Amino acid sequence: MSSHGWLDRPQSRCISVLLAVTSPAPNDPRIIFGWAMYDWANSAYITTFGAIVAAFFTGVIVPEDGFNGLSGETLWSLVVSIGAMILFLWMPVLGAIADFTSAKRKFLRAFAWVGALTTIALPFVPDGAVITFLLVVLITQIGFVAGNVFYDGFLPIISTDDTIDQVSSKGFAFGYLGGGVYVLLALVLIMLSGDESVTGLSESTAARFAIAGAGVWWLVFTSVALRRLPADGEPQALPEEAGSGSVWLGYARLGFRRTLATGRKLLGFRHVLLFIVAFFFYNDAVNTVIVVTGAYAAGTLELATTEIIITFLIVQFVAFGGALLFGWIAGHLGAKPTIMITLVIWIGIAVAGFLLPTGEALPLYALGFVVGLVLGGVQALSRSLYGSMIPEEASAEFYGFFTVFSKFSAIWGPLIFALVSGVTGSGRPAILSVVAFLVIGMAILSRVDVEKARASRERWVLTDS
Repeated sequence: MSSHGWLDRPQSRCISVLLAVTSPAPNDPRIIFGWAMYDWANSAYITTFGAIVAAFFTGVIVPEDGFNGLSGETLWSLVVSIGAMILFLWMPVLGAIADFTSAKRKFLRAFAWVGALTTIALPFVPDGAVITFLLVVLITQIGFVAGNVFYDGFLPIISTDDTIDQVSSKGFAFGYLGGGVYVLLALVLIMLSGDESVTGLSESTAARFAIAGAGVWWLVFTSVALRRLPADGEPQALPEEAGSGSVWLGYARLGFRRTLATGRKLLGFRHVLLFIVAFFFYNDAVNTVIVVTGAYAAGTLELATTEIIITFLIVQFVAFGGALLFGWIAGHLGAKPTIMITLVIWIGIAVAGFLLPTGEALPLYALGFVVGLVLGGVQALSRSLYGSMIPEEASAEFYGFFTVFSKFSAIWGPLIFALVSGVTGSGRPAILSVVAFLVIGMAILSRVDVEKARASRERWVLTDS
């Protein structure tokens, strides 16, 4: 150990040998299936979040004349930005702590339960309780995103460089399918609502049941995933420099120090850093489209809840095939060129979204098909490309960085959307703002040399000295 408790290069090699002995063999089909099942589990929540929760908030929770002079569409974009800011501050620290404690599965379980239980509680918030609803939404988002830090951290461990793109795509494909199946069931319930002879539920009550059910789905299938994921290892003893006080405060100190040290080292690894910056921009655009679609369709396009859900169903089921398709394309062209192709298509999606007619569902359905086709490609391949460029022994820490840039980027797109839609009174000009982010992201990504980035893993030194 160095004087600061981190690993110098020879010790890092020893740790790698230890990991090879204690970690499961990569590419184990049973473990990969369990890992992908967590995407199946939590995708019911995130799909419901976009398809039902956003529209439910703007149409039911927020009064018709808005709240404190703000529309539901603007409020929703603002709370998404606030949640991203909170996560930006904490995700890399959690990732570093998970690496140090060898507790990825434990953290994954804890945050999955937090997210799922608050999702179940969300429908009990009464109409008009705007602040309470948004606070609970924030907690569900923290559970969802924090859990994904530790879920993503398994990826470099359970796969190899030649399989990581396909394994990552499989996880997203399971997620799209699981989220689609759940939202299809929710759609049936909502479409039958109001018929006293069938359900006896109003549409808003049916939506509440659908939101709660997403939390139950998340809990049940998380238990399936956890049984197949590798067990946690033994935590390392806290070194003296962690300071006195509680164990968790010591871990927090170490987490902050390790995160800051990793951030400083990134400056010396040009191509990894370039990828992260490129991801910052283009992920902002993709994330903005995803999180504001429900509110945009309800507020600007004036579409009904059932029409919005159908759109998300199209996205989900097409994305299942799209994730596998672009995983296959990446196997022939490489991950980076394939991501570039998807970003060109995303620019067309943003322009088409601006041009969508009010009150007509069919054009939105068509656009949803295109979104589904490329959504899995850009998400899965970004995750796997990054995973192929980072050291395995610090995967959760580096996926913490990946997530923190994801969350930092996620602040600005929705925030700009909220500002532009608030000033203009329409989401149409706001949706065009994502084009600039896509173009900048593509320009930076074009300068990333993937082979040099992968070779740089041999030079990572996990020491702050």
